[in-house]
Amino acid sequence: KYWKIPPEGSASFVACMEDILDIYHLPYDPDYPVVCMDESCKQMVGEVRDPIPCAPGHPVLMDDEYVRKGVAQIFMEVEPLAGRRHVAVTEQRTRKDWAVQIKEMLDERYPNAVKVRLVMDNLNTHNAASLYEMFEPEEARHLAQRLDIHYTPKHGSWLNMAEIELSVLKGQCLDGRIPDMVTMQRQVAVWEKNRNNRVRKILWQFTTPDARIKLKRLYPET
Repeated sequence: KYWKIPPEGSASFVACMEDILDIYHLPYDPDYPVVCMDESCKQMVGEVRDPIPCAPGHPVLMDDEYVRKGVAQIFMEVEPLAGRRHVAVTEQRTRKDWAVQIKEMLDERYPNAVKVRLVMDNLNTHNAASLYEMFEPEEARHLAQRLDIHYTPKHGSWLNMAEIELSVLKGQCLDGRIPDMVTMQRQVAVWEKNRNNRVRKILWQFTTPDARIKLKRLYPET
């Protein structure tokens, strides 16, 4: 995915990149877990005609014609060193939707963490202001104080390990036609449980010293 990297030296890019790479190589600490978050979407598609079930000698036969049923939004949250992820399928991904995901993450999945080191892109909804739009100031401040946010650089989505997990989700679970939100939520929940039970971790290999050699052209000349 190097085509996403800026074509010339950028101090802003490398500063964010090195920050993320340092976070990824911290030892596992349940008091300060590293969690990556990313968002995507999936078109819901219904059938015009019922598929013909598979039979000896031929697979399931599906009509090329289909009906668009709207778009589902996907929030992916993954803790790489623990091999744990959580996926929420929602109708929207507004500021308030993001704020709800953050509260659920902190209250339900990391209630004992001192701070969650959260890696995500710099989307305009991904900040403390969203918490204040959704919750009373006292609650919003409490949630914000439990976050240690690290933003990936612009054109640097490949640095977010949640993007890797989204690719796995789409390839293993969302590659077919899914007609409605309920069906998608059910299928995603089964996938999430199975993958968590297998404790599928992501072991990040790329380091800051690697970046300074392999991506030297991204560093500004001094």
